[in-house]
Amino acid sequence: MLTRRLLGAAALAVPAMPALAQWQPTRPIRMLVGFAPGGGTDITTRTIAAKLQTLLGQPIVVENRPGAGGNLASEATVNAPADGSALMMGTIASLVMNPIMTRLSFDVLADLTAIGRSVEVTNVLVVSPDRPWRTLPELIAAAKARPGVLSYGSSGVGGAGHLGGALLDSMAGIETIHVPYRGGGQLITDILSGKVDYSIATAATVLPHIEAGRLRALAVPFARRSALLPDVPTVAEAANLPGYEVANWYAMMGPRGLPRPIVDRVNAALNEAMRDPEVASNLAKHGLEPAPSTPEELTGFIRAETAKWRPIIEAAGATAN
Repeated sequence: MLTRRLLGAAALAVPAMPALAQWQPTRPIRMLVGFAPGGGTDITTRTIAAKLQTLLGQPIVVENRPGAGGNLASEATVNAPADGSALMMGTIASLVMNPIMTRLSFDVLADLTAIGRSVEVTNVLVVSPDRPWRTLPELIAAAKARPGVLSYGSSGVGGAGHLGGALLDSMAGIETIHVPYRGGGQLITDILSGKVDYSIATAATVLPHIEAGRLRALAVPFARRSALLPDVPTVAEAANLPGYEVANWYAMMGPRGLPRPIVDRVNAALNEAMRDPEVASNLAKHGLEPAPSTPEELTGFIRAETAKWRPIIEAAGATAN
């Protein structure tokens, strides 16, 4: 039932696209991912890539370049030839958060080419069942009782999980330790084993463990409850923190100067892939909802997200160090 609901929303969200433009790739395309295999970005990219390679007529080779909160993949994309042979699945971390928190060797909108958004991502605040906290207020009370002791893991510096934890620290008046990983896979391994106390992680990585009872969901970091976990409260309602909200999304980018025919062809193929029932079904199983855009809409979206997050990051004191 959940998958059908998300598929219905996806069908409405992804408009019919015009016929694919005439550019035709002549060799395999590398799709760079700035995080390790097994995380939400990796799962999303591989799910979409399977359909993209049919539409574009060339193999799509997913290449993981974990490190520096996605910056290594961004730098590799900036330095790639502008011929469509190398593209990147960017994230809120690599496209918005990192440029705010640290000095980069490139400018996101000047040195990368926006192609289109791919998905919006459901995140969940989870703890291991061996922890005593059954509600978010209990976790917050424990953090207040032991400042600087509890730890939360994220899939990388500057991602939604990192900023979600920093925002919770700021709004709830607690002090915790951030433990960044190079992707969602190792993060989940360590929260299952108890090496970190909690995490705000993608549904793609935690849902199977929640359903199996290996993780406990305490809250979702959105303005409204998620259809994936309708009985799980939002952070705002659970902890009486009005205004708490952390969205997560992924978007496809290319090198600077990518010719418009290539941008249009890949954008059309991306949206065509997300409209495919099998792709949409597989994305829905992981809490991923198609969120297509034109290249111009993506550029405006990145600017708007940067303006939104800059004062929040500065107020929370979050840095990439």
